[in-house]
Amino acid sequence: MDGTIIFLVTVVLIIVSVMAWHLYVSAKRKKIMSRPTSAKWENILQSNIAVYRHLPPLLKQQLCDLMKVFIAEKNFEGCGGLEMTEEIKVTVAAQACVLMLNRRPKFYPNLDSVLVYPSSYFAKDVDYLSFGTYVVHESFRMGESWKHGIVVLAWDHVKRGALDMDDGHNVTYHEFAHQLDEEDERHADGVPLLTRPSSYITWARVFSREFSRLKKALRHNQETVIDEYGSTNPAEFFAVATESFFEKPKQMQQKHPALYKVLMDYYKLDPAEWV
Repeated sequence: MDGTIIFLVTVVLIIVSVMAWHLYVSAKRKKIMSRPTSAKWENILQSNIAVYRHLPPLLKQQLCDLMKVFIAEKNFEGCGGLEMTEEIKVTVAAQACVLMLNRRPKFYPNLDSVLVYPSSYFAKDVDYLSFGTYVVHESFRMGESWKHGIVVLAWDHVKRGALDMDDGHNVTYHEFAHQLDEEDERHADGVPLLTRPSSYITWARVFSREFSRLKKALRHNQETVIDEYGSTNPAEFFAVATESFFEKPKQMQQKHPALYKVLMDYYKLDPAEWV
């Protein structure tokens, strides 16, 4: 009996501690959000973030509030000789936080740091095979998302993507979509954390069909709304579909209505209204 009581008391203490921590974090974030948006931030948003100029006032305010928390909680580091500036932080944070608008924000809980290079950077991948053998792949990259702790971005591509809101390419949306994909603690598989169990059935059906449709279109050399890189695997398909959802919403809505609807339900937004 004594052991059972000790166990129950321990469980209660853990639950109370977790609840207290969440209350503390929530109160801290509300305090950060209550701070006024600086004129410097507003100038950067107006000049660098094309989509910001099209958002309705309530979403603009919501975006600024989310950015305040994001910048306060995440570590930004310049790499390859890049000096970290307020412009870089605001430009990255704005695009990352667009993906959190109108949803209960988790602020990318697995993310600690954003590493930013001046331009495309050189990186290596190692694929381990059997019996201690491995293959090294080398490539130049615009960005990457690590499951635990880090998003890496190339500043020139970040800014280019932010300035052009309808070319279908946005490296920041892409890499932060990968972060959303991994919030369920699984490897990136193209299925983010959904709010309702029934949503997974619809998601699987629509995404599987659209993924196959993209690969078929590419085999027949047909033009596609969704970039061909999305045919790599389901995780890349979700990230590329996110880019198209925010950057080519009317085209996606017209040619991929079911996919657009599923993404609209997930992101709680209708970017076609902003165009």
